[in-house]
Amino acid sequence: MKLTAKLLTAAALLTASATAMAHSGHAEGGFTSGLLHPMLGLDHLLAMAAIGFWSVRQSKHMKNATPAFVIGGMILGATLAWGGLSLPGVETGITFSVLVAGILIATLAKLPTAVGGTLVGAFMLFHGFAHGAEMPAGATLAAYLAGFSIATLAITLVGRGLGSLMLKADSRFSRGVGGVLAAAGAYLAAA
Repeated sequence: MKLTAKLLTAAALLTASATAMAHSGHAEGGFTSGLLHPMLGLDHLLAMAAIGFWSVRQSKHMKNATPAFVIGGMILGATLAWGGLSLPGVETGITFSVLVAGILIATLAKLPTAVGGTLVGAFMLFHGFAHGAEMPAGATLAAYLAGFSIATLAITLVGRGLGSLMLKADSRFSRGVGGVLAAAGAYLAAA
């Protein structure tokens, strides 16, 4: 079995098992809460999957570095929230990330690693801040961080897997997915 297929299978199983574990009021030290948080917010789910999808058409270096940019931005954002700092426009940044990621996919845009990495890191900074600010009282910081990091990587890898499948298809399918994501981002921004 190819490594990509193994990663996709693991990510899908993790996503499915995390959804099955959803029980409100059980922090489980924070791990379960952290694991579920990215999967229960449509904006988070769409942005992370879109970034994975988009990364497939990027240079090998950008594609390989995308998970590090995603997790780095998430951890930095969460650390800002846990440090008591404020980040203006968090919800706008989150919805903007869905909109822009959709546009990047729809236009089949290829960005230099420095630009793409900065953009992904900035998007995830907003998502990470929201995750950090919404950590349940009594949750263990390390467990919560581990949970949302694993979920974030799983969602990003699922997006990457879908993007890889679309590489074999007509580019109109990828453009259509990007258009739907951009429309979802616009809807979330207007809501």
